[in-house]
Amino acid sequence: MKLRKTFRFILPIVMGAMLFTSCSDDDGDFIPPIIDGGDSETYQLSSVSNPDISGTAKIIDNEDNSITVELELQNTPSGGMHPAHIHFNTAAEGGDIAITLGTVDGSTGMSSVTFSTLDDGTAISYEELLDFDGYINVHASADDLATLVAQGDIGQNELNGETKVYELGSVAIEEISGTATFSERVNGEALATIVLNNTPADGMHPGHIHMNTAAEGGDIAFTFNPVNGATGISNTNVSMLDDGTAFGYNDVLTYDGYINIHLSANDLATLVAQGDIGQNELTGESKSYELASVDVEGIDGTATFEERVNGEALATLMLNNTPEDGTHPAHIHMNTAAEGGDIIFTFNPVNGATGKSMTNVTALDDDTSFGYDQVLEVDGYINVHLSADDLATLVAQSDIGQNELTGEAKTYELGSVAVPTISGTATFEERVNGEALATIMLEGTPDGGMHPGHIHANSAAESGDILFTFNPVNGTTGMSKTNVATLDDDTAFGYEDVLVVDGYINIHLSADDLATLVAQGDIGENELTGTSKTYALATVDVPGISGNATFFERVSGNALAVIELTGTPADGVHPAHIHANSAAETGPIIFSFNPVDGTTGMSSTHVEILDDETPFSYQDVLGVDGYINVHLSPDDLATLVAQADIGINE
Repeated sequence: MKLRKTFRFILPIVMGAMLFTSCSDDDGDFIPPIIDGGDSETYQLSSVSNPDISGTAKIIDNEDNSITVELELQNTPSGGMHPAHIHFNTAAEGGDIAITLGTVDGSTGMSSVTFSTLDDGTAISYEELLDFDGYINVHASADDLATLVAQGDIGQNELNGETKVYELGSVAIEEISGTATFSERVNGEALATIVLNNTPADGMHPGHIHMNTAAEGGDIAFTFNPVNGATGISNTNVSMLDDGTAFGYNDVLTYDGYINIHLSANDLATLVAQGDIGQNELTGESKSYELASVDVEGIDGTATFEERVNGEALATLMLNNTPEDGTHPAHIHMNTAAEGGDIIFTFNPVNGATGKSMTNVTALDDDTSFGYDQVLEVDGYINVHLSADDLATLVAQSDIGQNELTGEAKTYELGSVAVPTISGTATFEERVNGEALATIMLEGTPDGGMHPGHIHANSAAESGDILFTFNPVNGTTGMSKTNVATLDDDTAFGYEDVLVVDGYINIHLSADDLATLVAQGDIGENELTGTSKTYALATVDVPGISGNATFFERVSGNALAVIELTGTPADGVHPAHIHANSAAETGPIIFSFNPVDGTTGMSSTHVEILDDETPFSYQDVLGVDGYINVHLSPDDLATLVAQADIGINE
């Protein structure tokens, strides 16, 4: 008998481990079950209302060109009867019944149906079913079709295993966050599954893809099915934008957009979750810069740049202790903060209530391309201002890009000179580009004073010409910050050069009184290592005058010789020398010190060569066959005021 297009299914028959379905034609004649005759395709049926129930749908191509669909579910209740159908469209879209698949027996979890037409009589082949725009629903019972126990997309709607997950961060409600997963279909479309945590049970949360980045904002491009607050889930088929433009899986991966999930249809302004997608997705590469307090104590934070897939960046400024009602403009400026420079990039203002600003970084204010890689090498710095009406007051600042500090630093002590209460330090911090930030910090400077500072050639004991000019020290703060890139004659001069320079620092009382020094310190190769040797200078011809001669080792291996005498006359000038041999033997002069100032009792001399230009270092001092004489005056060298054997004669 010829198989007809419609059947009345009457009894499942189990033969061995295989399930067949017997049926009769319209005349009631028995038709034998059709056995699998060829190719097959299996689709997954996922849990819906009951997480324990899931399974498969196997589609079989029979020899007579009919199709058999075998459903096999796990954990169905014994005695249950579960109607099943193939529907038009995707499960996310929903659609009318196309093919009735009979009923799954809960006791076995199985059913099998053979057919060659849709329910409306339209013929369908195995190949056409594998390309069908449809999905399978398995229901709880004939009396409860609304409750689904299993479901799966089939045909062209089948998921091919390719997926992309985007993070949806919390916005207005800290506890709500989640993911948006796009799964590719065989036909190139996508299933979008949004899963949120901690949504309210009775909530319905509209969701959209918007144009541009979340930091920029943009119009709605695509509308998701709302997220069900009870489950936290939304499933939407993705095949076209709201304007009808084709929009599939691959389009999602390259889209210039972001996702917003709203609190409700009546409160779209309140966002519960948000995330950049497509080309705006963050790669995981990021760079953070510390934003230090400037004029408003207590306000500091970070500027974090996160790389996007398209090479642009998301800039997040996060400040602590900003005023609740404040709005703080922020910019990237040219050059270093110590130099100052024009604005080249404008951030979205920092919201004082949250302390946060988020800005997409794609071009400078003059439209020059400026992405993540350019941020890392920019010659610039960030300023965050108190308000649009008070740009002069800075609340936070940081060097960025090539001007970032590496963490390597060198500090030199600046000792008192003419004003005993003023002293401090000069700190040089290495930049990524090899230049340096010089920070001079003095204590005891007069309020309102401005103190010029320079690096000079040679050691302080020798003195020398100005090599480099610092920004003046502000007496009110005691601070000066200067970028160090070149000497005053434009010779390259960076961090490593500072460490080996033959130089010293002078800080002057004022621009009108450069002769009065308030602080001074040897730097570079002239820095003292901390190793020293002291020789006692005994009284000789003038009772009451005695002291010490101390040799301090320099980094260069040379020495600083400091003679300190007590009892010298206020207006005296006392020549001093190292002589060959011991004092008992006497000998000729081999090294001349700077004369001792009778008023201070002091003399400082750089020790590098003997008077005959023979090298003479710190170590040479310790091994010299010599002695020191300090004389009464240039006119009376015969009268000795102090003397000591040194070196091997100690």
